[in-house]
Amino acid sequence: MSSLKDKLKADLSASMKNRDDVRTRTIRMALTAISTEEVSGDAARELSDDEIVKVLTKEAKKRREAAEAFAGAGRESQAQAELDEKAVLDEYLPAQLSDEELNRLVEEAIAESGAEGPRAMGQVMKVLNPKVAGRAEGGRVAAAVRARLSG
Repeated sequence: MSSLKDKLKADLSASMKNRDDVRTRTIRMALTAISTEEVSGDAARELSDDEIVKVLTKEAKKRREAAEAFAGAGRESQAQAELDEKAVLDEYLPAQLSDEELNRLVEEAIAESGAEGPRAMGQVMKVLNPKVAGRAEGGRVAAAVRARLSG
């Protein structure tokens, strides 16, 4: 079993003992999402830590988007609940890249791929994605590449 999954299970037990409802609910949801991912496809398999990070990143993104939707609808208590869950998930994710770090990686990827102009975005993304995996949201990375190639 992966070390991240072990940590989630241990933290679930601890949060249940401490009667931390938000943490317990969030970790249960994360473990359910991981289990669902493990049994999807042709055969059941054990996810690696990198794959678990991808699942947790997807879940954190869902929480952020739901919080924005609730806030936009004037439902602040639900928005805050979603943000609380996202905060718990963020503890298990790698630190996000700052704008400066992301821009530096974009510059390196452009230099490495020799890309010029907006049409070369795919080449740059192919080089860049493995370097930023889990540390920056895809939309944010694509926007940085697009801005650099067109500007």
